[in-house]
Amino acid sequence: MFSAMIKKEFLLVLRDKHALLALFVMPAIFILIMSVAMRDQFASEKIDFRVYVENLDNTKTSKKLIEKLKNDKSFILSNTKSDVEFSITIPKDFKKDDKKLSIIVMGGIKNDLLEIFKSKLLKNVVSLRIKSVAAELAPMSAEAAEAVNSVSVSYDKLFEIAYEKNQEIPNSTQQSVPTWIVFGMFFVIIPMSTIYINERKQNTLTRLTSMNISISSMTISKTIPYLVINHIQVWVMIGVGIFIVPFFNTPALEINGDISALIVLSLALSFSAIGLSTLIAVSATSSEQATTIGGILNILLGAIGGVMVPKFIMPESMQEFANISPMSWGLDGFLEIFLKSADIFMILNESAMLSLFGMVCLIISMIILKIRISKGL
Repeated sequence: MFSAMIKKEFLLVLRDKHALLALFVMPAIFILIMSVAMRDQFASEKIDFRVYVENLDNTKTSKKLIEKLKNDKSFILSNTKSDVEFSITIPKDFKKDDKKLSIIVMGGIKNDLLEIFKSKLLKNVVSLRIKSVAAELAPMSAEAAEAVNSVSVSYDKLFEIAYEKNQEIPNSTQQSVPTWIVFGMFFVIIPMSTIYINERKQNTLTRLTSMNISISSMTISKTIPYLVINHIQVWVMIGVGIFIVPFFNTPALEINGDISALIVLSLALSFSAIGLSTLIAVSATSSEQATTIGGILNILLGAIGGVMVPKFIMPESMQEFANISPMSWGLDGFLEIFLKSADIFMILNESAMLSLFGMVCLIISMIILKIRISKGL
């Protein structure tokens, strides 16, 4: 009987095409859109600029500057002005101190990127000026020329940059994939509410209880199919991050942690989502009411838990407040796996919290369901 009930739930879910679209297609589309949209904001790769250089000076000094720009990986020199970000004109008599480079910004560019461009260009110009001064001093004083020549404008020699170990920043794919896995999982409220409410209206649940089938057996039989479906959902979304996202010139997802940790966390997150969805489904009086309440609650939990806005850019007080959301627990666990090569022991805390949350929701939902069946509601 129990296996027949599980089979029934699978059939009911698979017949609901709209729910399957919400569970699989919606998060996949969001992963693609958000990974590409946030690619530059999360990018940790070296920034480069496409530049056209017009040399009106055509002296040894100006040619050295062009050579420096060619050797600097921050600049990509183009032979034409088409499809460049900056146009640089080197004036005549560039060697004189009062002569300035003329720079034209060819398109819209953010102020922070413009400042980066100016600092990288300044490094090359200052380096060239230092070499020029050293060459002029050499005939008069070799020591002075050597002292000037020893002045470095290399970033690596001027300062050292290190990142705090606990502040790993994900790239756009590492942020988007777990975010929309977590958010998409909680949309099991759509099929669950439809099935629960239809069976309640048709007295299917009452007939099952009259056959000595317990409320807990009915609840578990509905939970198992969604655990399987959600687990498939996780791997489909991971597949999107690994194989499809790179086609859009965006970093592919890399699973650095233990696969077993990913499985445990996914099951715990799924159990949490199913528990909350079951609680809403048995409490609502119609599928429309359930999907509305579930949708609003999902958005609120997502906004609080770092789905809408990444937690690492939130104020510290907001990051602490985010910990009340089960979506935050799931997202933290996924980031531990993707960024810190976590094993099962490193995500036990998140998995336990998610499992406990799901268990509490399921117990409350079984109590509510028993009361409603006994009253014929």
